[in-house]
Amino acid sequence: MSDDGVILRAERLERTYSVGRTPFPSRRRKLRAVDGVTLDVREGESLGIVGESGCGKSTLARCLIRLDKVSGGHLSFDGRDIAQASSRNLRPLRRQMQMIFQDPAASLNPRRRVGDLLAEPFRIHTDASEGDIARDVRGLLERVGMRPEHAGRFPHEFSGGQKQRIGIARAIALRPRLVVADEPVSALDVSIQAQVINLLDDLRDEFALTYVFIAHDLAVVRQISDRVAVMYLGEIVEIGPSERIFAAPRHPYSAALRAAVPRTRIDTARPDKGLVEGERPSPLDPPSGCKFRSRCPYAQDRCALHRPTLSGGPIEGVACHYPLGAPTDPRAPAGR
Repeated sequence: MSDDGVILRAERLERTYSVGRTPFPSRRRKLRAVDGVTLDVREGESLGIVGESGCGKSTLARCLIRLDKVSGGHLSFDGRDIAQASSRNLRPLRRQMQMIFQDPAASLNPRRRVGDLLAEPFRIHTDASEGDIARDVRGLLERVGMRPEHAGRFPHEFSGGQKQRIGIARAIALRPRLVVADEPVSALDVSIQAQVINLLDDLRDEFALTYVFIAHDLAVVRQISDRVAVMYLGEIVEIGPSERIFAAPRHPYSAALRAAVPRTRIDTARPDKGLVEGERPSPLDPPSGCKFRSRCPYAQDRCALHRPTLSGGPIEGVACHYPLGAPTDPRAPAGR
């Protein structure tokens, strides 16, 4: 770990796809799913990443632990550069970086029993005997609120919440340092969501886990995250402490996301309404300058000419020419 406590660091991270059916790669259109993302994740914290569907959250999550290739930029884990590391060089780090997937049913092999699914990490990464592995599997099931006899069943025999508990058990099997959770409760009932969030919170304290928690529901993110990063069309537009983001968002898009949460789920005053105008532009043809300007009621000429940078750094910052609450706030009275 670096001297400043950062376990995972991304600098100008990019993930680009070629889109189109033409047989000529040079003629295909480029889609930047992750476009110059810079952020730090500190040891022991929970960083929430929020944004609309299609903004690049899941792609960023997969890039952070190198399940997807990185097209550009720098990525380091525990001080080691992993942006372009080979599969062979990444293998020793795999047990330290794990992922909880959005769809618990799709992430579990339906042809294998739960005991085999949970035993696989031990068989790949350790030299433990089968007896020790069976004992560890029973312990994992009990820790996530399931019974040891569930090891003999197939995934289709469980409910959605139980399947996600199995996915969580598999993720923590090797006691990783970093867990990336990609919308782990979005497919669950509200009552089950609370149980799973509480479980993740307890596991974080028990095993000293570091979380990157992906979601589009700000109320869920607020419950589990120390800091929040807000994404829009592949960019981080604001990042900072969770309570500050909810109490006084500085980017108009952050304020719009917060305003969209039902009042009963956030216990502070709601910001201005109607902060988002029009439809989200296509990521294949984003607006010039600030990508949010086509939907921002405060956009000015400068917003179309210059792309804002994340001022303040990867721990707390905002990418906006006219951040809310600043001296340049366009809502401020004239002469302020």
